[in-house]
Amino acid sequence: MNIERREKNGRTVACVYSAVPVVCDVQSALDLLMRVRYEAESTCLCINKEAFCQDFFVLSSGIAGEILQKFVTYQTKLAIYGDYSRYTSKPLRDFIRESNEGKQIFFPQSADEALERLTEADGQT
Repeated sequence: MNIERREKNGRTVACVYSAVPVVCDVQSALDLLMRVRYEAESTCLCINKEAFCQDFFVLSSGIAGEILQKFVTYQTKLAIYGDYSRYTSKPLRDFIRESNEGKQIFFPQSADEALERLTEADGQT
């Protein structure tokens, strides 16, 4: 797993890339969240979807809700980027669409789009 600090629009974003899942439960999410906050000194996290276990994307498992609640609680903006076209679950597609309309959790297609969403002027944390 690589963590890179990036600056845009006066904001610091921790960009994380991992080829294997590193977020599989609440504890691993909290560990990453705290590492980003203290090592990268950021309250914004951009991460590729491959870094999440597949159960995260099965909303009925409850894992996504538990993990995302921690990011909201710790006031950390999160963008999980990647290709979501292969997911056919209507609840997941609705969840992604609704999240993208908000200001805290995003599911963009690319790292560049994630960085842009996390550093927009309005809705900063």
